[in-house]
Amino acid sequence: MARSPTDLSKTDDGKPSDEQKPEDKDPAAPSAEDEILMREIDEAVRKDDAGEFLSKYGVPLGSLLAVLLIGFAGYLFWDSQNEGDLEEQSETLVQALDASEQEEYASAATTAADLNNADTPGARTSARFIQANAALEEGKTDEAVALFKQIADDADAPQPLRDLARVREVATNFDQRKPADIIAVLKDLAEPGNPFFGSAGEMTAIAHMNAGDRDKAGTMFAAIAKDEDAPETLRNRARQMAGLLGVDAIEDVEEFLEDEGVVPADEAGEGASE
Repeated sequence: MARSPTDLSKTDDGKPSDEQKPEDKDPAAPSAEDEILMREIDEAVRKDDAGEFLSKYGVPLGSLLAVLLIGFAGYLFWDSQNEGDLEEQSETLVQALDASEQEEYASAATTAADLNNADTPGARTSARFIQANAALEEGKTDEAVALFKQIADDADAPQPLRDLARVREVATNFDQRKPADIIAVLKDLAEPGNPFFGSAGEMTAIAHMNAGDRDKAGTMFAAIAKDEDAPETLRNRARQMAGLLGVDAIEDVEEFLEDEGVVPADEAGEGASE
C-alpha cells in the first residue's frame, strides 16, 4: 500500500523522523497566517489523521508551495539582473569620474547623465553630484544649483548626501538668496552635533549678520569656535568674527594662548624677574 504524504514524515514505528527537519530556514520568511497554518499542519501530522489533513490542507499547502517557489525563482532572476545593472552603473560612474579628473567636464556630465533616472539611489545621487561639480567648473551656476536641489529633494537618496547637497546648494548661490531663506533651509543642520554644523552654522551666522541680527550672528560664531569637531581654520575664523561682534568665544584663555603659541603674561613676567 502506498504511503500517504503524512506517512513520509514518519518512521515505521509511527514516530516523526528527525531526518525530515529542515536545517536552514527558507529565505522568504512566511507571514503570521502562514505560520499558523504550518503549526496546524504539524498538529495534524502528529495525530496521524492523514485523511482529514489532506482534505483540509491539501489545497492551501499546494498554493503556499507554489507561491514560495515562484517567489524564490523571481528573487534569483532579480538578483542576477540587479547584479548586472550595478556593474554597468559602476562602470559608467568610473568613466564619468575619469573624465572629470582629466578636466573633461562636458564629457563627465554627459556620461553621468545616463544614470539620472537609475533605480539605484546611490548611483543616481553620485551621478548628479558629478554633473553638479562639472557645471560649477564650467560656470553654470544655475544648473549646479538645480542638480544639488534634486539630490536634496530625493527621498530615496542617503540622508547624509541629501544634507551635503543642501549645504552645497546654499553655498553655490548664497549671494542670490535672502537671509531668511538661508536660515530656514539650514536650520536643522546649523545645530551643534550635526556633521554639517560648521559649514551650515557659518552660513547661518553670516545670514543673521546680513539681516542685521548681530547678537544671533555672534552667538552662532561663538558656538562654531567652541566646536572641537569643526576644522581648526573654521574655528579660528569663527572666533575672530565672534570677537568682532562682541561675543567672547574663548572658554579657557590660558589654554587658547598656549595653543596659539603665546606665553601668558604672568609667565612672561616671571621670566623677566628671573
